[in-house]
Amino acid sequence: MTGEDEMADDPPPEDRRREIFAALVAAQDGGLSVLASRKKIAGEFGLTAKQVEKIEKEGLEAQWPPLDT
Repeated sequence: MTGEDEMADDPPPEDRRREIFAALVAAQDGGLSVLASRKKIAGEFGLTAKQVEKIEKEGLEAQWPPLDT
């Protein structure tokens, strides 16, 4: 197992994940593609693209803000 895989097993707290999700939605609303936005947000928050993808899925399923407005 690589260090990256280990990091993916230890997600940030929910309030941080919600912040990451909101930033991801804003990036996509700003015109970035899904892949480009994941890469951008991963870099900004010090995460892997895989972690961002998991957070994105969680946020979509739970309808986190800004989706619930």
